[in-house]
Amino acid sequence: MKNNIVIVLVIFLFNCNSEKKNVQLKNGSYRAVLYVQDNKELPFVFDVNSPTELTIYNADETIKVDEIEYRNDSVFIKAPVFEGYIAAVIKDGNLSGNFIKESLGRVVPFSAEFDTNERFKIDSHTAKDISGTWEAVFSKGIEGDEYIAKGIFKQAGQKVEGTFRTTTGDYRYLEGVMNGDQLKLSTFDGAHAFLFTAEVSDSTMEGTFYSGNHWKEPFVAKRNAAFELPNPEDLTFLKEGYDGLEFSFPDEDGNSVSLSDQRFKNKVVVVQIMGTWCPNCLDESKYYTKFYEANAERGFEIVALAFEYAKTEEKAFNSINRLRDKLNIAYPILLAQYGTSDKAKAQEKLPMLNHVLSYPTSIFIDKTGKVRKIHTGFNGPATGEKFVEFKKEFEAFVGELLAEPN
Repeated sequence: MKNNIVIVLVIFLFNCNSEKKNVQLKNGSYRAVLYVQDNKELPFVFDVNSPTELTIYNADETIKVDEIEYRNDSVFIKAPVFEGYIAAVIKDGNLSGNFIKESLGRVVPFSAEFDTNERFKIDSHTAKDISGTWEAVFSKGIEGDEYIAKGIFKQAGQKVEGTFRTTTGDYRYLEGVMNGDQLKLSTFDGAHAFLFTAEVSDSTMEGTFYSGNHWKEPFVAKRNAAFELPNPEDLTFLKEGYDGLEFSFPDEDGNSVSLSDQRFKNKVVVVQIMGTWCPNCLDESKYYTKFYEANAERGFEIVALAFEYAKTEEKAFNSINRLRDKLNIAYPILLAQYGTSDKAKAQEKLPMLNHVLSYPTSIFIDKTGKVRKIHTGFNGPATGEKFVEFKKEFEAFVGELLAEPN
């Protein structure tokens, strides 16, 4: 039913404007807003470089967008890889419409104002500086929802950048301000739209996390320079009685691929549990693609298992192929599941694991086929030093496995 509503909205957008003059995006800066719960605005900024190219900014992240389509006085903007898109009417240089994710039936009201790039307005001076490490708890006291996180922030004047790391990954590039006692941070990457608001004291913060207009949860945090999350290599493991991994899933040509195939014999293999809809998985796939290109000839393989929420097998493979083409991924991406990204369902496909806790998860297999390590989550480039640390540890461990005799 939700998908039908989305389709009706898009058709309505087309038909209402079918007789109007064709228009295009103006070159220049835009301040965009997604309207989420509690009448909150989730802002981000982008620059239009040409009618067919724009750039979205989140702190140090730049996202180049070249999938832009015009129909009469409407524009359709699709960020790389992800399914979600913006459908908006252009009027007097400004935009008004929705951010839409059809497979999930989600529609978020959207607008963008031309010739401005102030993400959050600053109208109150602050003496507070949140730079440093924060120990955070989300949905505290709510059974089944509570989880811990590590806030990592740097502040220059009243401008703030940083991220929250969790046991399953990070919230990527957050950008915002301290406005008086109020912290505001946001990010938009074409898949996730996040807004964090909080009241800050010298050593604590209390606020709300919004994901699109479908989810919100409270969080609290306190300064703690020594705080660390659990070791990501201790969270997912093989059940008793198993020392290896077994699966058989199809590739885009309909061929079943297994670890017992000749391609993987006597090689070091990393099995990547992922989804094309997942920004942390995208960050990981970018890194793995480069590493694979440099090391495939050394007897190293990667095979990705995609767990897709697309409703049909065809749509799931379309998303997989789109990811492959955008990143030039040379290693196989198999369709492990479609119709849901539910982690409990994913664990059923890999019953030797205690659970699938995170997308992504990486399973390291030695030349004899034995699982040697499982790394839950991914610390992406927004985590700074943690990302550098992950790459060093990954490359060192794979190097050790490659050096072992066959």
